[in-house]
Amino acid sequence: MNAIFTYLLEASICLAISLGLYRVLFSGLTFFSWNRTVLLVILGLSFCIPLLSFEGFVIQSTAVREFTLPTFQVGEGVSAESSTWTWTQVLFGIYLLGATFVAARLIFGFMISQRLIGKAKLTRFETHWVAVHPEFIPASFFDYILMPEFDPQDPKQKQILAHESVHVRLKHSWDLLLVNFAKVVFWFNPLVYLFEKCLREVHEYQADQGVTSQVSPKEYATLLLQLISAKPGWQFMNNFNQFQTKKRILMLTKTNSRPQQKARFLALIPAIALLVFVFSCEITPEQEIEGPTQEAKGPSLGPSDLSARISAEADEVFDITEVMPEPPGGMSGWNNYLAKNLNYPKQARELGIEGTVIVVFVINQDGSIRDAEILRGIGGGADEEAMRVVMESPKWTPAFQRGRAVASRMRLPVSFKLAGSENTASVPELSSNEKAIPETNGPTVVAHGYPLKTKTN
Repeated sequence: MNAIFTYLLEASICLAISLGLYRVLFSGLTFFSWNRTVLLVILGLSFCIPLLSFEGFVIQSTAVREFTLPTFQVGEGVSAESSTWTWTQVLFGIYLLGATFVAARLIFGFMISQRLIGKAKLTRFETHWVAVHPEFIPASFFDYILMPEFDPQDPKQKQILAHESVHVRLKHSWDLLLVNFAKVVFWFNPLVYLFEKCLREVHEYQADQGVTSQVSPKEYATLLLQLISAKPGWQFMNNFNQFQTKKRILMLTKTNSRPQQKARFLALIPAIALLVFVFSCEITPEQEIEGPTQEAKGPSLGPSDLSARISAEADEVFDITEVMPEPPGGMSGWNNYLAKNLNYPKQARELGIEGTVIVVFVINQDGSIRDAEILRGIGGGADEEAMRVVMESPKWTPAFQRGRAVASRMRLPVSFKLAGSENTASVPELSSNEKAIPETNGPTVVAHGYPLKTKTN
């Protein structure tokens, strides 16, 4: 889930930078075919760049963050809290609802268009099919020209048909289909709708240019003014006179851009290279330095923590990743799992043992758990109990680094405390192993217990 949000964010940033570059450098040029190609490349790269991954780049890192996951509490007499929705799950649910709505609208529009074309009278105009139906406005839909009436001898209709023929010949509807797929994924991003506007404008400029090669720009501009229509069409259609008439007329009368201005398109090369480098290149830290702690948001049920730190190891086990691993059901599910399964060992209660057990384990690329070990133990069965709960955990969603699943190391402190008593058993000193991993200031998993009472006669 976090990987999806990361992808959407990175793709949106790529689109914002690329579209901004287009608006500044290219939108005013009359190289309409080039502009169309640039826009389609921008959309494709915005989708693909965050998915690319290039390894081998080594960048010196001097700041390392430590992540502390949400807290929870388990103990005798405390019932496990029912599963609750996390903010991540709520946001993802909203995202899916929006995507479903946009996709349904897309499918509905396609079906309506197909149904109307099925009812229309089909005739040929030059090499294209013309679908004639009173409900149509002049438009194009894939291989069809849509007209409310058909009279190829009428001078105005001939100009409209010539305009729509360009849309059909250049397959503009396929461009719009691609944009609508992007709107399903990025429905929340206003830049996608700005992108669609830019692409539709280029489509209209291309079609207008095709008409003015046959009639005078002045005559054609007069037709545009006479046929102003505010009636919208469906998503795949290029509607005649759909966009701002003033902008189209200005573009008709604009002097063609000089061929030398095509050199501007070379600016795309360093821009694309920079985006690929920023979003697709692996960064391997050369040194490990402690830095600030960042706390992940999630439900809090009591004192506890899981923490992870960064180190670059030869076996590619990460202590911190771009997208942290996630237990089944999110942190809410992990909290409930620990609350239901973590018990205070009988032997530890009998001996009055309290203290903190630290378990370190690795989450594989497939989400399974391996290499669990006790970094610090207190005895009395507490070590085994903490280890058991970790090893019996269901599979996690693995960590992701630059779009691929990676193994990651997690650290789980479990604090065993007896209610209403002082420590009666000492906690062992830190081992040399433990000193290699600094302590965190975050809370720990706490298992509350009560000393066993001996029966008296």
